[in-house]
Amino acid sequence: MAGSLREPSFTPCSSASTSDADDEGVRGTCEDASLCKRFAVSIGYWHDPYIQHFVRLTKERKAPEINRGYFARVYGVNQLMKAFLRKTECHCQILNLGAGMDTTFWRLKDEDLLPTKYFEVDFPMIVSRKLHNIKLPTLLIAECVLVYMTPEQSANLLKWAANSFETAMLINYEQVNMGDRFGQIMIENLRRRQCDLAGVETCKSLESQKERLLSTGWETASAVDMMELYSRLPRAEVTRIESLEFLDEMELLEQLMQHYCLCWATKGGSELGLKEITY
Repeated sequence: MAGSLREPSFTPCSSASTSDADDEGVRGTCEDASLCKRFAVSIGYWHDPYIQHFVRLTKERKAPEINRGYFARVYGVNQLMKAFLRKTECHCQILNLGAGMDTTFWRLKDEDLLPTKYFEVDFPMIVSRKLHNIKLPTLLIAECVLVYMTPEQSANLLKWAANSFETAMLINYEQVNMGDRFGQIMIENLRRRQCDLAGVETCKSLESQKERLLSTGWETASAVDMMELYSRLPRAEVTRIESLEFLDEMELLEQLMQHYCLCWATKGGSELGLKEITY
């Protein structure tokens, strides 16, 4: 399908409301409809694996006529929508007005029928609630990036990341053990190239690297120097790469790799086992 060749975006939009109190009743219909759909799905009227993430399942049983009415509604809208998507080969956009907790975006994605653009419009309160629920786990990667920032700048970035994502992991690769003579030579060589390591203060040790992460809001922090990591590589891979070319200065390699490290930190995700990730 043409839809699989693009990277569609999910863009929720909030509409303006002149009077919050006047709109309360309208917002209430979102909750009512969502609960009815959730119940109908729970007893098998149609398949929707995503609605459970947005709507709680109540103990109140809905009447059969309500369930069948919602089934007809969902089936009818889906048939017309898919017909339009197939006719346009997904080279189109969908504007879902008053979307509420609707899960159409993810169901279309499962069927490889996503349009080029997908927009949802609803009250700000409803949009905010939905956005909160769809924040997926986030991985941040920084390779030789933070060391070029001042400690204050990198701390602010790390705090922002820890505060912005409920479930996240950070991978950071950069210098370590920079207080010894070899580290000083590395710093001097970079300065000759007009490249100053503004954040080298945080690269004193593996402990200082972990402390920076923990002090900026991350819940777990681990660090290992690259020589230790190298020793843990699969022996078959080590044998393969070491056979590619001769190395007569193993000591230099060890010094170099002892001055770089891999750090990782996690926040949330206990149900996913993020804290158990190690190297």
